[in-house]
Amino acid sequence: MAAFKDHFSTRSSGYAAFRPGYPTELFEYLASLTPGHDLAWDCATGSGQAAQGLAGHYTRVWATDASVAQIDAAAPQAGVEFRLAPAQASGLPDRSVDLVTVAQAAHWFDLPAFYAEVRRVLKPDGLLAIWCYERLTIEPTLDAIVEEFYGGLLGPYWPQERRLVESGYRDMDFPFAELPAPAMPMTASWTLDQLLGYFSTWSALKAYQKATGEDPLPVLREHLALAWISLDQAKTIKWPLSVRLGRI
Repeated sequence: MAAFKDHFSTRSSGYAAFRPGYPTELFEYLASLTPGHDLAWDCATGSGQAAQGLAGHYTRVWATDASVAQIDAAAPQAGVEFRLAPAQASGLPDRSVDLVTVAQAAHWFDLPAFYAEVRRVLKPDGLLAIWCYERLTIEPTLDAIVEEFYGGLLGPYWPQERRLVESGYRDMDFPFAELPAPAMPMTASWTLDQLLGYFSTWSALKAYQKATGEDPLPVLREHLALAWISLDQAKTIKWPLSVRLGRI
């Protein structure tokens, strides 16, 4: 069984503060596809962004993560039970779950072991939903700077699993009866410093800093600031959201 690859525990507080939220329409759509609404399992919950969205549609949300630091950084939420657990061992009873979700994390998993756990815990007609968001866009001048940072400077430092995200999980093994998923992009209105906070959570940035002993964010900020014009102004950030849905 593959070891847990922990790329985010050292940045758990930043992850909680700077990762974008998911659209409310996503959780409404998922809830419309499950006959029951008693229990949802949000696997690799991180600091609980997806769990929060599920809590409005399911009586209980079982939110697990293999990282102690991520669980500790999660804010308490009504109806959400945070637990330390790996993806392949949820701690839930057989056939007890209406919906299993994995947000921006399935590419790190031992997928055969996780899928076996999904088959064990899902109720008949239960649903598995995994999703990821791809490279952000703002406006052409800023996008060119971000692309050079992402693919140029940090390109060699991205883990190989990142390729699955860049393909929108289309290349990921998904041995379930698949359902169509509507397009629903993620958006956020962020200042330049909020955007830089998001960049600070990237696994490739951590790897670059560890390898070189340098922090590239101050230089990146200078380049972006010239094109941002008014630094107090928030800009609309967009991410393509790729969702895969399946039943046993």
